[in-house]
Amino acid sequence: MFSKAGRTTALATTAGAALLVLAACGNSTPAASSATSSPAAAAGAAGAIGVHSTPAGTALVDSQGRTIYAFAADTRRHSNCDGSCLHYWPPVPGSEAAMGAKGSVTAQLGAIKRSDGSSQLTVNGWPMYTYIGDSAAGQSNGQGTNLSGGLWWVVNPNGTWITDAGASSPSSPSSSGGNGYGY
Repeated sequence: MFSKAGRTTALATTAGAALLVLAACGNSTPAASSATSSPAAAAGAAGAIGVHSTPAGTALVDSQGRTIYAFAADTRRHSNCDGSCLHYWPPVPGSEAAMGAKGSVTAQLGAIKRSDGSSQLTVNGWPMYTYIGDSAAGQSNGQGTNLSGGLWWVVNPNGTWITDAGASSPSSPSSSGGNGYGY
């Protein structure tokens, strides 16, 4: 039916199309409910989670350079910030996890599904937020504040929380009993 040259061309065309499909699949984003996306998988991606120096220390920042915070009243894979809390502490969108990490970020990025159906970034399983009181990169005005029902902590590149007392966070392997909140 096909000559030898025709078969070779048809195979080359099919192989090329298959490679394009595989390349496109390789750039797909994880499901919003995924809690384990690898930072190394997308290292160096433009607009990815990064680091910035703040008065609280070296901190994770979102794709727009805003400092990222953890809420002590949350639990792993569950946000307890709802209602008016969300006005002051906007959740970092879960799509940030799909963009990956850049620089010295070693924390594990993922996402959870919020009760309203939206997706929220997690760092080592903990939901992440920005603070309305930070208006420029490098600010950490929410650090250590007791607002919206709990304390808020800046998160460092390995995912541990930077606390005023210098204690290890609940996501730190060296933690001996959490952060005083039973987590």
